[in-house]
Amino acid sequence: MEKTKAAVIRAEYIEVEPNVRLHVTDAGEGRPIVLIHGWPLSDEMYEYQYHALIKNNFRAIGITLRGFGKSDKPYGEYDYNIHALDIKRILDTLDIKNAVLVGFSMGGSIAIRYVSKYKGAHISKLALCGAAAPIWTQRDDFPYNLLKSDVDDLIELNYKDRPKLLTDFAKIFSATETSLNEGIGSWLNGICLSASSYATAQCLIALRDTDLRSDLDKISIPTMIMHGKKDKICSFDLAEQMKAGIANSQLVEFEKSGHSMFLEETHKFNAELIKFAKE
Repeated sequence: MEKTKAAVIRAEYIEVEPNVRLHVTDAGEGRPIVLIHGWPLSDEMYEYQYHALIKNNFRAIGITLRGFGKSDKPYGEYDYNIHALDIKRILDTLDIKNAVLVGFSMGGSIAIRYVSKYKGAHISKLALCGAAAPIWTQRDDFPYNLLKSDVDDLIELNYKDRPKLLTDFAKIFSATETSLNEGIGSWLNGICLSASSYATAQCLIALRDTDLRSDLDKISIPTMIMHGKKDKICSFDLAEQMKAGIANSQLVEFEKSGHSMFLEETHKFNAELIKFAKE
C-alpha cells in the first residue's frame, strides 16, 4: 500500500541511508521546531520541551543522531558532516519549511555545521543552547574550555568503564551536583547508556578536533544563543565567542544554570525558545 503523506510525516523512524534508520519524535501542528540533542543523549532529552512547544502551536521534531538512543548504530563516520547530512535527509523527507533549528551542546555544533554547509536549507532561525562551539577544546589562538588531553582521558575511560564516564559527566552537568533531583539524574543516565560505545567515542573525537570558527561567518539567519553562566562542560566563554562570530545573533544568559539549563531553568528555557520562534 502506498504511504500517505500523513503516514510519512509521522513516521517514528526515517531511513537516511540503506540500513540506517534514525528515531524521530514528531508531534504537534504549526511552525516546525527541529531539536538536535547533545552527547551522549537522544531526542528523549527534550521531554520537558515537547509538551510546551505542542501546547503553543508548534510542530516539535526531535531527531536522534545515528549511534544514540533508539536510532541505528552503524560503524563508520561520526563527524559533524555525516550528522548534518542525516538531518538534511530527514528534513528533505518530511518536506520541512521555515523551521527553527535547535541544537544543544554537540547538537549545537552540528546545527552550526548544518546551516553553514546547506545554507540554511529548510530552516529560517537557529537556536544554540549550551553549544560546544566554535571549538570545544583549546588551541594556541583559542584559550577557552577544555584541554585536548582532558578529552583524550574521556575517550580512554569510555573504552574502560563507560558507566563511570557517564557518572563523572553527570557530576558536572549542572550548576551543582544537586541541581537536578535523583530521579531526573537516573533518567538522563538511562538515555546516555543507550548510546553505542563506538558512537560515544567517535563523537568525542569530533568534539575534540572540529574548529567551527569559519562556519560562524556563513550564518546569516537570526540566531539565539542560550547559555548557562555556570556551565562546566561548555564554558560561558564559548557563548561570547559565538555571539562575536555570528552576525545576526543575540545572547540569553541563564544565571542559575550549568550545562543542563533545559532542566535547571525549564520554564525560562521553554519561554525563550517559544518567544524566539514566534518573532
